[in-house]
Amino acid sequence: MKVEGIAVKFGNNVDTDVLLPGKWLSLIDPKELAKHAMEGLDASFPEKARKGVIVVGGTNFGCGSSREQAPLALKYAGVKCVLAESLARIFFRNSINIGLPVIEVRGVSAAVKEGDEVAVDLEAGKIQNLTRNQSLQGTKLPPFIMEILADGGLIENLRKRLNRK
Repeated sequence: MKVEGIAVKFGNNVDTDVLLPGKWLSLIDPKELAKHAMEGLDASFPEKARKGVIVVGGTNFGCGSSREQAPLALKYAGVKCVLAESLARIFFRNSINIGLPVIEVRGVSAAVKEGDEVAVDLEAGKIQNLTRNQSLQGTKLPPFIMEILADGGLIENLRKRLNRK
């Protein structure tokens, strides 16, 4: 499973209240949530993400509350994948659960600049900065997570598994 996109960069300690401000948590439609993704840091983010982007973060990306709406807003805004130096565990799990690929990659903040074209091989954990002709190795996602992502999230994965029995 591979994804490609233009990099949109953020720094360290990007918390879930910045990913999706709390005042929007009453929204139910993921497309409406997407309109407010990253609102606290970059009001133009939904427009940038619309064609499909790869978010690059620093350390502790997705820290804060356990709101599942934060990765959901990113996914529906057009984020194809999140690469970060380190990810908050609950953000990692929530992202996988809704079918948004996330990978920890040491050195990604320095190696990828805003606007670079990036390709990600999710199974291998290999990240290529196509603009700068550089490669990085991220954490490989295990087969069960790859299956969840391929199915579009945990609920769809469980439906498929139950129908196989």
